[in-house]
Amino acid sequence: MKIHISVARQLLTLFDDAGKVVREYPVSTGKAGVGEVFGSFQTPRGRHLIRAKIGAGAVENTVFVRRRATGEQWSAAFDQHHPGRDWILTRILWLSGCEPGRNRLGRVDTMRRFIYIHGAPERAEMGKPGSHGCIRMRNADIVELFDLVPVYTPVDITEA
Repeated sequence: MKIHISVARQLLTLFDDAGKVVREYPVSTGKAGVGEVFGSFQTPRGRHLIRAKIGAGAVENTVFVRRRATGEQWSAAFDQHHPGRDWILTRILWLSGCEPGRNRLGRVDTMRRFIYIHGAPERAEMGKPGSHGCIRMRNADIVELFDLVPVYTPVDITEA
C-alpha cells in the first residue's frame, strides 16, 4: 500500500502494491498552504510514513486532544460551545517525515509538528484547504482508510 496526497487536487489516493488505485478520498489540507517549518500551520510536502495509528475501535466523532480520546463526542451542539476549536476526530494516522532537512529533524520535523491524517467535523469542507496543517478527512473515510493501511505505509504529499 502507498498513499499519495495532492494538495492541488485536495485528494488522497490509496494505491495497492502493484500501483493500482484502491480508493480516492477528498481531503482538506492547510489553509496557510504548504510548508515544513514548525509553527507555520502549513501542510508539509515530501515523503512521509505513517508512524502510528491511534483510535482503533473509537466511535465515530470521538474527540481527541494530544492523541488521547477525551471521552467527548463531537456534535453540532457541542461545537457551538467551543467556537474556533480545531477538531481532531474519530481516528489519527500520525505522520513522520523521511527526508532529513526537508520534513524530518530540526524545525521541519513533521512528527514533532504533530501532523496527522484525521477525521473532521461534518461541517468541515473537503476539497479545499482549511486545516491547521494536517490532512482532514470525512469521518467515514478515515475509518475506512485506517482499516486498510498498516503502520509504516508510505505517504507522499505533493503540490501537484
